[in-house]
Amino acid sequence: MAVAKKDQERVTYAWMYGQQARKEGKERVVPDYWAEYAEAWLQGFDGVPLGSEPKPVSDQLETELDDSAVSKP
Repeated sequence: MAVAKKDQERVTYAWMYGQQARKEGKERVVPDYWAEYAEAWLQGFDGVPLGSEPKPVSDQLETELDDSAVSKP
């Protein structure tokens, strides 16, 4: 899913402010200002790397990468 540039910037800032709140010893409570981006704020607070969601691997990977796809021409 594509994210608009402004939204991505806001997610990044929410994550950074969450990191800073943890460093300052504040409670794990999302400020009202960041309510829309609460998930990113909490990930920052918890020290979860931004964009660390695992990407699914296709169950048909073997057929996608047959010998001709991986061998040198």
